[in-house]
Amino acid sequence: MTESLFLGIDGGGTKCRARLRDAQGNLLGEGTGGPSNIRLDPDLVWASILTACREALFQAGLQEDRLKQIHAGMGAAGAGQTSAVERLLSRPHPFASIEIDTDAHTAWLGAFKGGDGAILIVGTGSCGYGGVSGQCHYVGGWGYEISDEGSGAAIGRELLRRTIWAHDGRIALTPLSALVLAEFKNDLEVMVDWVGKARPSDYGRYAPLVLQHAEKRDPLGIDIISDAAAGLGRIATRLLDLGAPALCLFGGLAEPLRPWLPPPVQQAIRPPAADALDGAILLARTALPGGQP
Repeated sequence: MTESLFLGIDGGGTKCRARLRDAQGNLLGEGTGGPSNIRLDPDLVWASILTACREALFQAGLQEDRLKQIHAGMGAAGAGQTSAVERLLSRPHPFASIEIDTDAHTAWLGAFKGGDGAILIVGTGSCGYGGVSGQCHYVGGWGYEISDEGSGAAIGRELLRRTIWAHDGRIALTPLSALVLAEFKNDLEVMVDWVGKARPSDYGRYAPLVLQHAEKRDPLGIDIISDAAAGLGRIATRLLDLGAPALCLFGGLAEPLRPWLPPPVQQAIRPPAADALDGAILLARTALPGGQP
């Protein structure tokens, strides 16, 4: 009988990543696919997943008929929405089994191998997640409109808000706010038109600019990044107060913002044991009878 294979899938809004390991944990191959936030069209998401999976099989020198031996685990953006998971699983799939949870859960599984600890994800959005004594908790992560403190989208939104303050004379104009106003031709109507069409990623592209100006001691940049770090600090502190003994950081803005975090939070930060893809593989393994990793 052909031995089982284990596939970890990290499904994001812009791309899908996959990692294939054998039953002994040896790396066989990796692959990438297109957008795979499971709130998207299920056919599109499955196409992205299978593109990434086929690339991993190709790297491993395996034929596509091995799909039926694969136990897959997926950490997916949008998986907190039960209806989205059900919609995706309503389509037929080629795997021996598949388990789906949030990308936060699989990142945590990878970071702590299912043990006690917490993670802070800081990218376009932000979210805190931790597990202590078998109980898991979310903190934040409800979208940049009302949550996601410290995220790229929240930083960009705050930059535009405070640039309006500078335009009105409510706060002093700085090189950063002057640069943003110039981008919008010093016309707030142009900015408002842009805001009406903007997505979180559009706001998020301003985060590196704000960080650069904060490092140059621009007062506006410092205020925005300090407030962002304070918001992230509150998320992290809540997770630590729940009993998490350590904290791991994930996401493209995590390291740039790390020096700005409150010292007690920085002292709790540890490197993760593994990444979200290996966390997704652990999800697949523990879902099998016996639940042994």
